[in-house]
Amino acid sequence: MKLDKPVTGGPCWTELGTSDLAGAKLFYEALFGWRTETDPRQEAGGYSIAHLGEAAVAALAPLYQEEQPVAWNVSFAVPDADAAAARVTEAGGSVLLGPMDVFDVGRFAVAVDPTGAVFQLWQARTFAGAGLLNAPGSLGWVELMTRAPERAVDFYTTVFGWSVNASERYTQWGVDGADFGGMVAMDDKFPHEVPAHWLPYFAVADVDDMAADATEAGGTVLMDPTSVPEGPRIAILRDPQGAMFGVYRAADER
Repeated sequence: MKLDKPVTGGPCWTELGTSDLAGAKLFYEALFGWRTETDPRQEAGGYSIAHLGEAAVAALAPLYQEEQPVAWNVSFAVPDADAAAARVTEAGGSVLLGPMDVFDVGRFAVAVDPTGAVFQLWQARTFAGAGLLNAPGSLGWVELMTRAPERAVDFYTTVFGWSVNASERYTQWGVDGADFGGMVAMDDKFPHEVPAHWLPYFAVADVDDMAADATEAGGTVLMDPTSVPEGPRIAILRDPQGAMFGVYRAADER
């Protein structure tokens, strides 16, 4: 990721919805060295923020709706959540929740793109998002998995104005040319029941060690550590509750 702080249009936050908040805290604290603090207010519903040092890097929360899947979610920064939500619907997507205020920290909405991938919009007030990006233990890349890549390009460039850096192997998203994520076209190798989705990648010092640590902590390695041609060393993991996430070596350039 070529961003070191949240910027308009870029990923600013990632949060986990989980069926076992206590178990997820233990797993990710063991993996990334996070320190988690749960908001004590009853109306916060157990929302917990993970820190590295003093920097907020991610959130973990219980499932708030019966149909909500166990999954990591990605938020993108916008100056006006209501205007961004309107652009989502105009571009062919849908707004599932909001826009709505979150105390005094910001305003957010949950949306789904025309290919079926869920994402979030975040209008910052007192909380801008992650205080650390692209450093070990923090969010460093976001990847869209979709079966309709051309439709996705049309949608996201319309809603966010992203730049697109496409090659035969991979398509990368950027803000003014600063790449922060990419897109993978889902083919027959992906089970039919797996929907389009956004996958966060966390930066780590050593991908192979992290894969071994995840297994020891009760997780699963879905894609073994591999070095991408002209890219980073990566792996895709699943936590004990079933949420998928990626890791990549922080020293590698994307």
